[in-house]
Amino acid sequence: MTDGLGAMAGRLTSTVADRVQRQVPTADLDERDPDYIRESLPGLWMLASLYFRAEVRGLRHIPEEGPVLLVGNHSGGNVTPDTHVFTLAFTTYFGVERRFHQLAHNLVLSLPGLGILRKYGTVAANPANAERALREGAALLVYPGGDYEVHRPSWESARVDFGGRRGFVRLAQAHRVPLVPVVSIGGQETALFVSRGERLARLLGLDRMFRLKVLPISIALPWGLNVGDMLGHLPLPAKITIQVLPPLDVSELDVDEAYELVVGRMQDALAALQAERRLPVIG
Repeated sequence: MTDGLGAMAGRLTSTVADRVQRQVPTADLDERDPDYIRESLPGLWMLASLYFRAEVRGLRHIPEEGPVLLVGNHSGGNVTPDTHVFTLAFTTYFGVERRFHQLAHNLVLSLPGLGILRKYGTVAANPANAERALREGAALLVYPGGDYEVHRPSWESARVDFGGRRGFVRLAQAHRVPLVPVVSIGGQETALFVSRGERLARLLGLDRMFRLKVLPISIALPWGLNVGDMLGHLPLPAKITIQVLPPLDVSELDVDEAYELVVGRMQDALAALQAERRLPVIG
């Protein structure tokens, strides 16, 4: 009896997962629209500057041409203000014609109002898109920590937490491209992130259905208690500060050695940014 119920639950989960995945639109690299970016950039950058008091440092460390892998820590839940701010700053600095893509979970791209991110170069986070972007000479921004890091508790704001994921090192080595760390702080202060909800996600089978290992719990506007963050939230106007670090050549390093080097450099830089802050949100 128990085995029969387990098999039935498994079939139901597979059916739901298949239907949901078919409903999630695929993000294509060719959907990036330089004309749209050019028209919207001034207003959005002004909004980011006024609302988040955005400060992006060290863009000069990014090679001026050719493929490059940008590796960032990730904050702010599904709204991810750090990504928006950095995308605007990168495009302002290098111009809209330079190919620039950001990897994101397909479910994020399907959230209400966020499909527009495809026009800015945001694509599905999968190996095929990452490899194609680098082969075509684009700058590519990846967040190894993914949903695990972006929903970490707010009191871990100054911690780089990739969860041991090393795929970004292998990607840089396979394509022999410079790896540029990008460190940001402030995103985890745009709401009170309480828990990743990993146990709840496993209980509900979200990993099998949506490739989600977390069901985050936060306190955020306008919902109050926000479970899942599937509808996003209104971020508090926390000051966002982003620091681009000098590029690293990891081509000759062991994967584990390269991972520790990158995370160590990023953690040191993030701790320095945290030390600059006087108060949460205010910065």
